[in-house]
Amino acid sequence: MSLTLPVPHGARVLITWPGPRVAETVHALTDQGAHVTITPMGSTTPETRAVMADLEGRQLATVIDEVHITDFDVVLRDPMTTSPDNTAATADTPQGRVSLVGGGPGSVDLLTVAGLRAIQHADVLVCDRLAPLSALSQARPDAEVIHVGKIPRGAFTPQEAINDLLVEHALAGKYVVRLKGGDNYVFGRGGEEWLACRAHGIPVEVIPGVTSAVAVPALAGIPLTHRGLTQGFVVVSGHVGPRDERNDANWAALAQSGLTIVVLMGVAAIAEIADVLIEHGLDPDTPAASIADGAMPSQRMARASLSQIADAAAEQDITAPAITVIGPVVAALED
Repeated sequence: MSLTLPVPHGARVLITWPGPRVAETVHALTDQGAHVTITPMGSTTPETRAVMADLEGRQLATVIDEVHITDFDVVLRDPMTTSPDNTAATADTPQGRVSLVGGGPGSVDLLTVAGLRAIQHADVLVCDRLAPLSALSQARPDAEVIHVGKIPRGAFTPQEAINDLLVEHALAGKYVVRLKGGDNYVFGRGGEEWLACRAHGIPVEVIPGVTSAVAVPALAGIPLTHRGLTQGFVVVSGHVGPRDERNDANWAALAQSGLTIVVLMGVAAIAEIADVLIEHGLDPDTPAASIADGAMPSQRMARASLSQIADAAAEQDITAPAITVIGPVVAALED
């Protein structure tokens, strides 16, 4: 089960006895405008504590060991994951299949209708930490939910293990939904999952998602194209810096392209990225912005020139997940 209890906007909510699905509960509450606090209690597992630390790091919840219940408007015991019936496929899914669902940048409001429909019918949901987890309140009560989120430079489930999960459950006759943040095919490794399933003869449906590369800048007031400023944009990964041999992007060409540059997964490397672009001729005064937790209640942004964006991002507590936009469009809609 997942939390569906309505709470007033601005309510102070305490979650006690957090379980393995606490992230869903927090997302469902913050979607309603609640201020969430979690108290770990003695039986909390290391895995759940890691999830709570991630939620606190993203400013979605506060984690406190000792609390006074009277300080809160609502006190909840987090619903624990129930054991699903794994004996047979449902009547309407005689053959196992997989849907790769792009969940959008984080807010459940930006999940597509097709994506929501898939969640509602799934036997098994394999979910990322940046997916719109509050949408799981719409899942069937007997659906099995498996969290495989990757905390930056922390706990993660290897991609090969995720592929194996999809294949295992689909071969057992289940309808499996792989729920991701953003879009499956924009740094989402959806292609690898498609290939793994097809190698076992499993039918795969792809439900595109609203990519954060476009949606998050828009939500922050930044158009990626603007007449008279640029005729296009490019999306690149900053997971490793431009001086790392694993990064094969042509940064010299990007610096001279005249295109808006959108960097995903680049928080740790943003200073190096800025330096390399400037070395290759991009004006150090080029406007830049870094946006963290796009589409979430904790969304925040730092604006500065390219030469100063790394310092500004640190001052504004820009942490992963974040998107950096570089180009004149950053200032296009400023008053």
